[in-house]
Amino acid sequence: MKVARIYMRVSTDAQDLERQESLIDAAKAAGFYVAGVYREKASGARADRAELLRMIADLQPGEVVVAERIDRISRLPLAEAERLVASIRAKGARLAVPGVVDLTELAAEAKGVAKVVLESVQDMLLKLALQIARDDYEDRRERQRQGVELAKEAGRYAGRKADTLAHDRIVALRTAGHSIAETAKLARCSESQVKRVWALRKATS
Repeated sequence: MKVARIYMRVSTDAQDLERQESLIDAAKAAGFYVAGVYREKASGARADRAELLRMIADLQPGEVVVAERIDRISRLPLAEAERLVASIRAKGARLAVPGVVDLTELAAEAKGVAKVVLESVQDMLLKLALQIARDDYEDRRERQRQGVELAKEAGRYAGRKADTLAHDRIVALRTAGHSIAETAKLARCSESQVKRVWALRKATS
């Protein structure tokens, strides 16, 4: 039986995961049993994403991690991204992501030089995809920085608006006695965001 775990991610609370929900039906149509679906609203440039870490912990040998694109898994610097992928592979699982050619089964059946070549090509293609995802992230940040500078010069920049709904949800959960980890999971944000919001709340109360 083919088993998949599906990871969905967007960067902010203002975005939704609706488009990525189609991954579930697509995986089932491809003959996979879906053992888990992990939904997250956090930057792909962070390694401490609660749902990502939970998925990796849940992985079993032979399972497949399904994502919409490689940048849903990682926008980390290459060395960190490779460590992340290595942690998935260490569980005996593999990635099934559009745009990343999977040569795992061919490499497993090959021997000698052919096996070495296939494994090397697989690693190179994955490294290339991870670097492209990081470059895209850095390009976007640079465009945002330039946009802010232009807005400042024109006197139109008012700063980033706080996500008050997300902040209120975090404060409500912490006030109700939930731990930082529980709050991050329930509010679908990072633990560092919970800490920042809660610290600000205590400082202003």
